[in-house]
Amino acid sequence: MKEEQLEKLFNDHETIELEFSGQCHDCKKEVNVIAQLVTEKDIVIEGGAVYQPNSNEEEFFVKCDDCFQKDSVLRNYQQIDVYSRVVGYMRPVGNWNEAKQQEFQKRKTFDLDRAVGF
Repeated sequence: MKEEQLEKLFNDHETIELEFSGQCHDCKKEVNVIAQLVTEKDIVIEGGAVYQPNSNEEEFFVKCDDCFQKDSVLRNYQQIDVYSRVVGYMRPVGNWNEAKQQEFQKRKTFDLDRAVGF
């Protein structure tokens, strides 16, 4: 995350310490990243790295120290839209109601080749 983005967060939240918690983007282990404003322009970050790829959104990604040392670049972070057919129309699954999304997750695909024995 850029210094300007962190400084804005410090100012918006009127604090000198910010904590970002979640799963490491790469290895999926739990991570707590703490950013501290030591002086007016000095920021110390401990526990990993914080990413905000789309500065206009409130979505953050974290990496643990080990994964950050291996690769400091955030890769494969873009959300994708999954489309499926509902009542004859193709619609993004993310726009469905909660019950339909749960139903979609439980769906199983039918493999015709396996069923016929090819």
